[in-house]
Amino acid sequence: MTAKTTERRRARKNQPPPLDNYVGPKKPWMNNARRRSLTGWGFLIPASLVIVVVSFIPMIQAFFLSMQTGRGSRLDWADPLWYNYERMFSDEIFKLTMQNTFIYLIIQVPIMLILAMILANLLNNPKLKFKAFWRTAIFLPCAVSLVSYSLVFRTLFATDGFVNDMLTGIGFIDQPINWLGQAGTARAVLILGLLWRWTGYNMVFFLAGLQNVDYSSIEAARMDGANSWQTFWYVTVPQLKPMIVLTAIMSTNGTLQLFDESWALTQGGPAYHTMSMSHYLYEISFQKNPNFGYASAISYVILILVAVLAFIQMKVGDKRD
Repeated sequence: MTAKTTERRRARKNQPPPLDNYVGPKKPWMNNARRRSLTGWGFLIPASLVIVVVSFIPMIQAFFLSMQTGRGSRLDWADPLWYNYERMFSDEIFKLTMQNTFIYLIIQVPIMLILAMILANLLNNPKLKFKAFWRTAIFLPCAVSLVSYSLVFRTLFATDGFVNDMLTGIGFIDQPINWLGQAGTARAVLILGLLWRWTGYNMVFFLAGLQNVDYSSIEAARMDGANSWQTFWYVTVPQLKPMIVLTAIMSTNGTLQLFDESWALTQGGPAYHTMSMSHYLYEISFQKNPNFGYASAISYVILILVAVLAFIQMKVGDKRD
């Protein structure tokens, strides 16, 4: 073998492979991007499984249950399957509880959100003293025990309670009012309880939203001659629109599912005139001749109302092009 042949072989070994057969360096199977993706799925899958097990599977079971009739555990398929839904159209108590719930929704929710927005704007003033104290005092009612505050309200609005004594003392009324024994006044007491308990809760959301308001726009409005009300309405409120939509959806959802105040404050009386739909659902399920099929149908009606109203509020509040 000559020296030239040996040199040619060495040169051929050192040459790169042809481009047609070149596949590049072998990549590792577990790179950083794939590792981050698998880590995310590792956290997401367990939580998703829990949600499916505790939420979606019971929802599906409740839907099939809503097409059955019977008492207790002795249930059979309804004939027709939508019998429970038809029954609601002739159930006067259900119609009354739906009316009560929408009265709370129409009256209490707008008043609560307006008060929460005004209080948040006042407490966001940098010149206000003791801001932490006022914020805590207004937020505290939502952390108070339901039983405690219900007992206090029932005592205040009793026939011989503080409210009647005060109104009689200033000459506003001649004789005590049976606040919890009449439909109109009992609903008013329940609405007052809801306002007292949840206004501070929504105020916190508006306070958070106010931290993102562009202060230069407020200063520009004041330089243009806008007063405090005009600055609040035309500058601050438009920038709070996402928070307004959020609190409106949450408040609507909570009111349509209202149970606590109806149960603890008025117990649905007098004669179902303050009972909410969720309270009536509970009564049908666990008190008077338990009928789980009809109660499941009512729960699906509440779900549909919540979904429809939330969809409408999102469409009204979403002004993106």
